[in-house]
Amino acid sequence: MPELPEVETVRSALEKYICGRKFLSIDVRNASLRWPVPVQKMQDLVAGQNIERIERRAKYLLVHMENKHILMLHLGMSGVMRIVDKATPLSAYDHLIFTLEKQQELRFNDVRRFGFVDVVCADVLSEHPRIRHLGLEPLSKEFCGDELFAHSRKLKVAVKNFLMKSKYVVGIGNIYASESLFRSRINPKIAAGRISQERYRNLATHIKTTLSEAIAQGGTTLKDFQGVEGKPGYFRISLNVYDRAGEPCRRCQKNIKRILQSGRSTFYCSSCQKR
Repeated sequence: MPELPEVETVRSALEKYICGRKFLSIDVRNASLRWPVPVQKMQDLVAGQNIERIERRAKYLLVHMENKHILMLHLGMSGVMRIVDKATPLSAYDHLIFTLEKQQELRFNDVRRFGFVDVVCADVLSEHPRIRHLGLEPLSKEFCGDELFAHSRKLKVAVKNFLMKSKYVVGIGNIYASESLFRSRINPKIAAGRISQERYRNLATHIKTTLSEAIAQGGTTLKDFQGVEGKPGYFRISLNVYDRAGEPCRRCQKNIKRILQSGRSTFYCSSCQKR
């Protein structure tokens, strides 16, 4: 599933390609995504609208339009946004087609159909059920180790799972939780409530650095993700632990281990991350 750096990469590319342009028309070829696409709202509130700016909240893309409404998009497990010439042959998985000027289209392609699309008035965005419960943005000024420390008190859940709970901090998925914990020398199995305030401050710094580096390199291409231009992300070559089970640690040369936590793979170095 695309994580924060991948979604930010898509946002940045879309900003370059479609801001200042207009959604001339919309063709909803398949409304059966994770939740049904609101076809009538799309026709009434998106078609014909100029695009002012594109923001990101957690893993949601927020396309602000001149009518003060926002097109909300979530890529789900396999969603891809692509700018193509209108003559490009359609795929069976091109579910939404946004027609732009200059004979171009923005296509939302989603093989697994776990994506999400909605339209909401900008004034009530914060009350939207997909938004209102979300925690801090990890790249914001407000996010810091002190916040993590305060939220973690008395929690027995493993710290890696804690980092992936969006009510505390958003966008830190499996890859970047593993990588940030490695950089911080924190064992992913330790209870969140047992970690000191100083270590959380160090962890927050590494979370910001890891995410920023991943964004600069276009994200991490593993299975499904590609950017708007069809280019892969290159952060994969910088991964220290994720998807490297059995390979030598780049710090100490001991083999990277893989365990399951809440049904998800966790990768870490048992030597560098003893506690």
